[in-house]
Amino acid sequence: MPQSTLEPPAGSLATSRPAARAQSQSNPALEQMGFGGGRRVKGGKRKSSGKRSPSLSKADWGPLGKHPDLDAILARQRLHLPRSGRLTPAAVNQAWKRCAAEHHPDRGGSHHGMQLVNGARDLLLGRQRG
Repeated sequence: MPQSTLEPPAGSLATSRPAARAQSQSNPALEQMGFGGGRRVKGGKRKSSGKRSPSLSKADWGPLGKHPDLDAILARQRLHLPRSGRLTPAAVNQAWKRCAAEHHPDRGGSHHGMQLVNGARDLLLGRQRG
């Protein structure tokens, strides 16, 4: 007798599926197995892998952090620093010295340009004008 195209051949793996489904319906723990879902930890929480959280800390959002705000981005551009990424105070001071030498009024720069460079340095280092 010819087999229909919808029925699997005799002895194939597909014929054992109904038996597996019946077994999983009788044991609900078997349904949760696979991809780490079968293990239970006390308290209902999973164990942490010990890795740090991928989220950003508050320091990353500051002027020297990975993701500065708009004012800090403009200050970084004024001092010819990268627009994103972490900076150190030493890198800011070094960039300020280069720009101050270029924009200082005694060296042919303007008073306004030097004020902008000083303001950029103060913003990035968190100094408050008093």
